Amino acid sequence: MSVPTATCPTPPRGVITVHSDIWCSFAHIAIHRLHATRTRLGLERRVSFDLRAFPLELLNDAPSPRPGTDSEAARMGSLEPGAGWQLWQAKDWLYPSTTLPALEAVLAAKEQSLHASEQLDLGLRRAFWAESRCISHRKVILDVARDTGAVDVGALSEALDDGRARRALADQAALSATDRITCSPHLFLPDGSDHANPGIEVRWEGAYGIGWPVVRSDDPTVYEDLLLSAATG
Repeated sequence: MSVPTATCPTPPRGVITVHSDIWCSFAHIAIHRLHATRTRLGLERRVSFDLRAFPLELLNDAPSPRPGTDSEAARMGSLEPGAGWQLWQAKDWLYPSTTLPALEAVLAAKEQSLHASEQLDLGLRRAFWAESRCISHRKVILDVARDTGAVDVGALSEALDDGRARRALADQAALSATDRITCSPHLFLPDGSDHANPGIEVRWEGAYGIGWPVVRSDDPTVYEDLLLSAATG
């Protein structure tokens, strides 16, 4: 499977395209709900997730501020505890300054399969949000890949060495800067519909990194409709 292009074509039946960043707590919830709902509905063989990058640090021209993710962890964690959350527990200097290597690894893993890519993506999100691991570090990325049991770590290491997914990452960053992709997460379905941060309505109290998210509503049941729609095309 080739590394995806940066366009936003309608995905084929059985595929949900997800644009997101690993730093994003809303995406952490969305990815968890996609996996959990797919398993509960027994659609693992009928629906796959095509993970695309929405690199916040490139869009904001700065690393994601730790106070922002800290302010999100407790509030968003209460919506979906099963996704795995904790305030950062490792040493401060181990806090990741970038998610670009992790995002690149997820794209590179698609050469193996969508399954390998989605399992690496899920593992990296848990590593950051629930395990306080420095996902900007190559060894951590490869360790997470090994733990999935779904990724050929040697092949992924070679892909990271030659940077074969870096062009796709840059192209997806450029697409993320347009009005075609509005936020992390943004889902695209085979029926031509798209869904930004599905099920959750939120506003911020105060500036990002200073205030905190205020959730107006949350409807996790929308993921059933999304998965069933993708399965039937």
